[in-house]
Amino acid sequence: MMEFVYTAQPARIVFGTGALTQLPREIEALGARRALVLSTPEQRGSAELVAQMLGDRAAGVFDRAVMHVPMETARQARQLASELGADCAVAVGGGSTTGLGKAIALDSGLPILAIPTTYAGSEVTPIYGITEGGLKKTGRDMRVLPRTVIYDPALTLSLPVGLSVTSGINAIAHAAEGLYSVDGNPVMSLMAEEGIRALGRALPAIRRDGADLDARADALYGAWLCGTVLGHVGMALHHKLCHTLGGTFNLPHAETHTIVLPHALAYNATHAPEAMARITRALNGASAAQAVFDLARDNGAPVALKSLGLQASDLDKACELALQNQYPNPRPLEREAIRQLLQNAFEGTRP
Repeated sequence: MMEFVYTAQPARIVFGTGALTQLPREIEALGARRALVLSTPEQRGSAELVAQMLGDRAAGVFDRAVMHVPMETARQARQLASELGADCAVAVGGGSTTGLGKAIALDSGLPILAIPTTYAGSEVTPIYGITEGGLKKTGRDMRVLPRTVIYDPALTLSLPVGLSVTSGINAIAHAAEGLYSVDGNPVMSLMAEEGIRALGRALPAIRRDGADLDARADALYGAWLCGTVLGHVGMALHHKLCHTLGGTFNLPHAETHTIVLPHALAYNATHAPEAMARITRALNGASAAQAVFDLARDNGAPVALKSLGLQASDLDKACELALQNQYPNPRPLEREAIRQLLQNAFEGTRP
């Protein structure tokens, strides 16, 4: 008999083309009066637009969000929020910006309203990550879960096609590992398979036409589902490897997930057959690992870690770090097999 525990996490989702116009209403519903708007330097323009929409409710803009949330950046943002008397953070952008909002909330308890412009999924999880001393530390805390998420597919039209593909496969990784998570459940499995299917359908369409709004909406819908899975159940080997590669070697987040996922699935395939069957079915492939690899390769995404700047001499260190503080995983972590997994991902070998 199946046994599981499922606790639904609170979330308010506002989804649809033009949904950004609901921002003032949603800020008011939070009871916020001074919102600090967060972004990366590249999305400063979007942050300023959001601040204009908020009018007197905007306390200011902090545009220094970067990958993996360095501790120093988190401290700077927390200090500015305190100085401005902010009672809310509005995160405009992808996982880096949402992650910065979470770092502020972890320390201050400020509510977050997230406006995703990628398919990262972080906006619907209570998971945070902060990098200090070359190591990325992650944790779960309900204080960092955004109270409201505004999904507006029109905001993703400017996301470059290449980044759209890697961001989408990063989202697929959340759902894929959720399917064999030690604390998985039937509700999350349904969401995971539907999310993978939506992204598998959307990404080739976006590659053909980056301005296809229906495909953009499909991808954002899939990212929401996959992110929800990530927020409700634990992750396994794939995420441990990516946290190691990203935090220690400063590799780009979405691209690293895209490259590693097929190999992590191949590693776990014999120990999680039902999960692999769901992924294979969702992507209409021959196997889960090959279907994900082909989705990346056929849509122009990188498939080799060496293309991201990782050196062959880094692989032994990455293997050692991956074996420390292990995440629960269907297949026990075997040093030689993990090292080979990394070698295959480094070279871009099809599983």
